[in-house]
Amino acid sequence: MNPSLSTSLALAGLALVLACPVPAIAAAEVNVYSYRQPFLTDPVFDAFTDETGIRVNTVFAKEGLIERLENEGINSPADLVLVANVGNLAAAVESGIAQQVEDEVLIRNIPESYRDPDGRWFGLTSRARLIVTSKERVTPGLVETYADLTRPELQGRVCTRSGKHPYMVELIASMIAHDGEASAQAWLDGVKKNLARKPQGNDRAQVKAIAQGECDVAVINSYYMGAMMSDPEQLPWADSVDVVFPDQQGYGTHMNISGVVLTKASPNRENAISLLEFLAGDTAQSLYAELNHEYPIKVDVKPSALVASWGDFRKDELPLNEIAKHRATASRLVDTVDYDG
Repeated sequence: MNPSLSTSLALAGLALVLACPVPAIAAAEVNVYSYRQPFLTDPVFDAFTDETGIRVNTVFAKEGLIERLENEGINSPADLVLVANVGNLAAAVESGIAQQVEDEVLIRNIPESYRDPDGRWFGLTSRARLIVTSKERVTPGLVETYADLTRPELQGRVCTRSGKHPYMVELIASMIAHDGEASAQAWLDGVKKNLARKPQGNDRAQVKAIAQGECDVAVINSYYMGAMMSDPEQLPWADSVDVVFPDQQGYGTHMNISGVVLTKASPNRENAISLLEFLAGDTAQSLYAELNHEYPIKVDVKPSALVASWGDFRKDELPLNEIAKHRATASRLVDTVDYDG
């Protein structure tokens, strides 16, 4: 063959190759819908990406993510859903969007009471439902149990958020699971009679109300105390109260969790499982503890120094699935006693 012709053909072939689009190599990624705020999740996801090279794409919303997943169906881009309480975990399962996971790492790292027995959801952090009391106006020892919130001495002295909020609903649901519906209703009615004001605000607002003298006793999640003690503006609120871990001679203090669900539609299942295992591991558990003052789920990971300073306590070991089963009844009881009215 003529050398010049051979060269021309080779150049033409090279030009043809260069003109054809080269398939892009898809970056490893995982997509997360999150009810948890970015300030908490971003450092954890960044650590995961640094360790694995897998990019985490997030969508944050305060509400509506489960409904969005239902609407998206099998075409949803979401691999995981992060939620802030057992009620939303149960709602995810009830909606049909959750995929079962069987994974030895998750079983080893997450206690049985903090995961679904069928592998449809997994707890990631826990928090205690505390009672806080005014240092100035409540005698130490007056309030040591949830039942004590109904004591006649506390008439007009108790603050809570709405009885319809998941944190309250799930506390009531735990009482139904332990002692039955009638007992829970009597307790709720008794607390209502002792309210200082109409239920309102978030957990921090209850502590602020004590600091301002509007009430003397409130019920809050433990990580809010850590957050207020770490905020110079809110530190005076936290300093105005004593922390009580209720029911230390009984069932123990009610616990709730944040958790995660793998979606049925997950387009990046292998990457999602890797992220699940990371979230239940030492690095992520320690980050959660330091960033949001939550109790790690993994038993050999320590809480933050601030949270640890409150001391050890007996936790209610009631499986969270038992609490989830009674959510609807608990919500109905709030209406029955007109708690928010």
